[in-house]
Amino acid sequence: MAGTIVADTLQDGAGNSTAMDNAIYGSAKAWVNFVGATAVKNASYNVSSVTRNAAGDYTVNFTNAFADAFYTTNVNGGANTGGSWYGFCVPNAQAGSSYYQAPTTSSFRFITSTTSTAGSNGDPLYVSVACFR
Repeated sequence: MAGTIVADTLQDGAGNSTAMDNAIYGSAKAWVNFVGATAVKNASYNVSSVTRNAAGDYTVNFTNAFADAFYTTNVNGGANTGGSWYGFCVPNAQAGSSYYQAPTTSSFRFITSTTSTAGSNGDPLYVSVACFR
């Protein structure tokens, strides 16, 4: 049976409460933690898969599409086995780049590159992504 719940606040058993707006607009609508070299998911919510297009080039695919493509993303990760840290470009929005792909309601693409070698894509040990709308 489908229905609608209307409430102003949520409260847990310990008496902690929050406004419904926080639950609706303040929670991640999708997140994933995955292995950089293989794009194998360790854990996720509303992410159907991660595609490794090439070294350091990934596409996150959502299980349930967003209402529009105006969501925000946060991406971070760990060093590779050699200890190099990675910088992130989210999404690949450098027009004219071979990596360019505007975010859509069902996916977004991004690259990771080593800070030790400018412009060199690489796979971090792990990557964490959170998407908010």
